[in-house]
Amino acid sequence: MRVHGQVLLARALVATSFPVGAAITHGLPPELLTLVRFALATLLFAPYVAWRHGIAIPSAKALAGYAAIAGSLVVFFWCMFAALRLTSALNAAALFTVLPGIAALYAAVLVRERLGRHRLVALILGAVGALWVVFRGDLDLFLSLAVNKGDLIFLAGLFAMGLYTPLVQRFRRDEPAAVMAFWTMAMGTVWLLLLNNVALFRTDWLAVEPGVLAGIAYLAMFTTIISFFIIQHATLHLGPTRVMSYNYLTPLFVLAIEWALGKGLPSAMTLPGIAIIVAAMFVVQSGIVKVGTAPARP
Repeated sequence: MRVHGQVLLARALVATSFPVGAAITHGLPPELLTLVRFALATLLFAPYVAWRHGIAIPSAKALAGYAAIAGSLVVFFWCMFAALRLTSALNAAALFTVLPGIAALYAAVLVRERLGRHRLVALILGAVGALWVVFRGDLDLFLSLAVNKGDLIFLAGLFAMGLYTPLVQRFRRDEPAAVMAFWTMAMGTVWLLLLNNVALFRTDWLAVEPGVLAGIAYLAMFTTIISFFIIQHATLHLGPTRVMSYNYLTPLFVLAIEWALGKGLPSAMTLPGIAIIVAAMFVVQSGIVKVGTAPARP
């Protein structure tokens, strides 16, 4: 139950990245925003890892695994910042609900996680319930949703992000989750340095708005360090599909954020969607059969 509670916290933090990302994406190109986010998160997390576990350079094989995990994240976050220039946070939150299904397909191939037919149905129902909540049960609002270039970019990012938890399960070793999270962020920074190279030095950093820098700092601390650590730790205990199924709660958290920002409470028409999400999550969480993987050590 403690691990499940931690995943709920991580998903609530991830939900805040949509409005924050939309607010700051004008300040820097997507690849530079992602680079600063990863680099700052790595620097902030390094003292904790050094204090608790020490920092030793992993083997080449381990670094390759971290690089693969980081690659999925780098592609996703670049796509997210690029997409939020062209689409709304509501569209992004709606598309985000397909992520558990994508992750489940990857998990079946990479870590041989067998779900069963009724749990696959539950994944679909969870997506339906999440979409119901996003569009507040209004069919006309859903039908009027125009898919644009930004939506397609974000969808491509989701196919990359779907690899994240299966790759964590696939490349896990005996290291603590904090060490794994640190080297994942570090390798992500390396990928982004290679991607940006010249642009890094051509940018006028003194002209970047303070609000943009504050937003990046928030994303680095709360939606990168804390969420990466929690999700990687939870994946080793719960499995990739259970962890990813909590993404269905993202629209609920987004609605709660909107209410906190003074945009009002959702209508009663969202209640059936909430009921579908809860039911689907209970089915996904219970009894997933895993073949070919050893149980995670506590």
